[in-house]
Amino acid sequence: MVSARGQGTVEWIGVVCVLSLVLVGVPAFGVWVPGVDVGRAIAQRILCAVALADGCGDEPLLIATYGDEIGRLVRRHMPTIGFEAGSRAVPIDYRRCRETSCGDAPRDGLVHRTDERLPITAFVHVVDCRAPVREAAEAAGVDCSAERAGRLYVQYWLFYANSATLRGVPIVGEEAEHKDDWESVQLRVNPDGSIDQRASSHDGYNYSLQDFDWGSDAGIDVLKDLAEELDVRHPNGWGPETGLLLVSGGSHAGNVTGEPRGTRFIPGRRVHLIPLEPIAAHDHATFAVVPPWLKEVWRDPEAEGTG
Repeated sequence: MVSARGQGTVEWIGVVCVLSLVLVGVPAFGVWVPGVDVGRAIAQRILCAVALADGCGDEPLLIATYGDEIGRLVRRHMPTIGFEAGSRAVPIDYRRCRETSCGDAPRDGLVHRTDERLPITAFVHVVDCRAPVREAAEAAGVDCSAERAGRLYVQYWLFYANSATLRGVPIVGEEAEHKDDWESVQLRVNPDGSIDQRASSHDGYNYSLQDFDWGSDAGIDVLKDLAEELDVRHPNGWGPETGLLLVSGGSHAGNVTGEPRGTRFIPGRRVHLIPLEPIAAHDHATFAVVPPWLKEVWRDPEAEGTG
């Protein structure tokens, strides 16, 4: 006799397999491209799915969507997230929660679920400008020109229920608070196999949290302008991959290197990953800010702005 828990596990595995097979050919660039050896990949991972291991259960869907090579890379390179001391918000699936009441988590320690037991989630978007698929990507409207050619880009998109930069500080004002917040950490895989990384801030991208970067993260324009004049940022935010995403409290602006400013974190393997392309193709949700699929960087992976 199968226990209720065992039966639930078997049913869950069945759902994963069916969804993976159904999703073969999900459009990554607005065109239909088949997955690579999906059946073999699912078979290889079935024991992992049975165990319901962290960061493993979503790999079959990633492979079904992006193919074996990219799917594994996406899962393996999701950065560890470190949160600033005192923060409560975590990235979540907006289709399940869009309020702080269900989008907050404990202030300290290792977190992988919200107070309401929702998984910490990142959405994934892939832009492949490498030779085999570059033509198809450009036909679908992706910019693979110049330095983009020959590179693979992975964008991890994080949704927060709101943004509240320096809440209550008079010099910032009400503009610093709004519902909905989309931030990202992005990877750039170069032809030689090296990987670069950057994280979104208010109007651009950060690599390190330098002396003036906190002003940009806080939305203080005069300090952001000064940082640009002094050229203290990495070119367009890109620098060598660190495997980290350090998130500022309130604004959720990020950087990818430096000392953590809190004791609250989640390993990348415990972040639930969801392909965003099939969702974006059919989602009519409205947000107080521009969603990823309407941002310039969705089709131009080297875009400098975050709007």
